[in-house]
Amino acid sequence: MRLTVIGTGYLGAVHAACMADIGHEVLGVDVDPGKIRALSEGRPPFYEPGLDDVLTGAIASGRLRFSTSLSEAAAFGEVHFVCVGTPQQADSDAADLRHVEAVIDGLAPHLTRPCLVVGKSTVPVGTTPRLAARLASGAPAGAHVEIAWNPEFLREGFAVADTLRPDRIVAGVTSAGADRMLREVYAPMLAADVPYISTDPATAELVKVAANSFLATKISFINAMAEVCDASGADVVTLADALGHDTRIGRRFLHAGLGFGGGCLPKDIRAFTARAGELGVGEAVRFLHEVDHINLRQRQRTVALARELSGGSLSGLRIAVLGATFKPDSDDVRDSPALAVAAAVHREGAQVRVHDPEGIGNARSAQPQLRYEADVTTACEGADLVLHLTEWSAYREIDPVKLARVVRTPRLLDARNHLDAARWRSAGWQVRTPGRPALAVLPGPQRGTASGHSARECAAVPAAPAEGTVLSRSPK
Repeated sequence: MRLTVIGTGYLGAVHAACMADIGHEVLGVDVDPGKIRALSEGRPPFYEPGLDDVLTGAIASGRLRFSTSLSEAAAFGEVHFVCVGTPQQADSDAADLRHVEAVIDGLAPHLTRPCLVVGKSTVPVGTTPRLAARLASGAPAGAHVEIAWNPEFLREGFAVADTLRPDRIVAGVTSAGADRMLREVYAPMLAADVPYISTDPATAELVKVAANSFLATKISFINAMAEVCDASGADVVTLADALGHDTRIGRRFLHAGLGFGGGCLPKDIRAFTARAGELGVGEAVRFLHEVDHINLRQRQRTVALARELSGGSLSGLRIAVLGATFKPDSDDVRDSPALAVAAAVHREGAQVRVHDPEGIGNARSAQPQLRYEADVTTACEGADLVLHLTEWSAYREIDPVKLARVVRTPRLLDARNHLDAARWRSAGWQVRTPGRPALAVLPGPQRGTASGHSARECAAVPAAPAEGTVLSRSPK
């Protein structure tokens, strides 16, 4: 089929490359000429493992190209995927749909023949009928232009696999014809027995925000339990293990730490509560306000723990920060808990040096007042405290014995509950982890993380190298 993907940011670039990879002819469209030029040269404008190979392969095959023209997109495609962002409004918790509406209004006048417009962006429930009316009134083909909603479920760091081998495909449609077209688009996935759920647009719109709300609730729940464990001397990791053995609960996302961030979960749960209020059912999801509050409080608690570990004040201390992105395997620093904590520590008078394997460029743009280092050792030189804030697997490879010779005081706050605390303590470090007794032994990385890794993913982390290794990697 001939598909267009309108919006080539994180979602759109991945979707366009993967749709071409499975055999479709694809035209990616964006208003940013620089982004289009980079993608046309096979250079993704963001870091996502595996995307470079899929993108360059799709371009080389001749099945993928890029443009800035909506009229060209209308002439080219049978199915048009809308993949633009829906950020939080500046003055409220509601979703900002201006980019989606701009695509609909810009594309409609060029639609002179029957086609299917498919939304993949995360939108408030009830959006599809309103957009359908705008399409019908603005498109020369009128009622022959249909709209469907097909939400995305991508995890940054695993987006290519999530597109090519999704857990499920949800199609919100209003006709059998639209359903047939989407089944044809995703035929390779259906042949591999990926579940396909055909439903109405309202349910499809709700699936994404409901899923994110549920995951956010699990994360905030275990972080609330970590706070109780800190007060009572209990061990939140053992607690999570015991809860996870209950098949009704499961272990994934029960990982106490710094909490969630990024461009999806925080703004999606806020937009969901705002929309529920508009529908008159705000009381039904009022608990999500507390979920959000608990998550944001984790950042404050981490700063408080850092202060406590440093003797009551951070002023004048040198603090090394390991991690700036909101999760590993990404360069995304949107609403990053790690970067928020680094900035907060800086505001308390600390000298902050930040390292991240991929996110230094974006972090520097977001928080230019901080100092950034391309090398872990340099970041930690003379440090009074090391804060581990993003659970990159490479940080597990750090040799704590060798790093202890670099810092001024061997103190570690592992805010992600990810490092081997026993190994660091045996190297002479004072280690603090949220929700764990001071002498608890931290198990290996086989458990799911608060930023979205599953047990299977974490089990794939390479083993630590031989004694003597200190991580050093230059940023992109």
